[in-house]
Amino acid sequence: MAKKRILVIEDDEDIFELMRYNLEKESYIVKGARSAESALTLMKNDVPDLICLDLMLPGIDGFDFFRTVKSIENYSSIPIIIVSAKSDETVIVTGLEFGAEDFITKPFNVRVFVARVRAALRRRRRRKNDGPEVIAKNGLIINAKTHEVSFEKKSIDLTVSEFQLLFLLVAHTDRVWSRAAIIEHIKGDGCNITHRAIDVQMTGLRKKLGKAGEFIKTVRGVGYRFVAADE
Repeated sequence: MAKKRILVIEDDEDIFELMRYNLEKESYIVKGARSAESALTLMKNDVPDLICLDLMLPGIDGFDFFRTVKSIENYSSIPIIIVSAKSDETVIVTGLEFGAEDFITKPFNVRVFVARVRAALRRRRRRKNDGPEVIAKNGLIINAKTHEVSFEKKSIDLTVSEFQLLFLLVAHTDRVWSRAAIIEHIKGDGCNITHRAIDVQMTGLRKKLGKAGEFIKTVRGVGYRFVAADE
């Protein structure tokens, strides 16, 4: 199996070396960038399997880099773990809403950091095997590669997190997903997101889907499921 390639975007030399040393001990190939601009240049010839991203960078900041990466088709599926000294709830929620795979606050435990990188790569591999690239059900068309969604030929604009939630439900029609299972499957165990946040996100998703939102059913006391149109 080919070694996984990780791009660490971190302008603090000591923190970068700590991350690089411990990731290389796990046999990952690690490349480093001190700015978002240099990271984008590196990615033109060497697309990573995962990105570890600091938010406070010189020049383009971390969130602007995040937006850029997610807007480019060849990069949009790369999982991004935010590793930042910013630890207030607003920043964490914003990062997760952007579609961050995980959010790790500094200072961090090295063993926990490596374990969460490993878990993120496992989830990416699992998602690749989760279902077809394009799903068409109940008038919905969902393209996992381009992150495009339409209902009855009308495009629907979703955030990365909303897309992941919808794809998970539609790829497993009629399976009931608990809130905990949704969090674990999409973000991983230990991620800074609550069951209440899933409910809020579901409300927003249903609103954007309009009539198609009726296909997502609440299973009282358990969670959610996507049902066939004729049920």
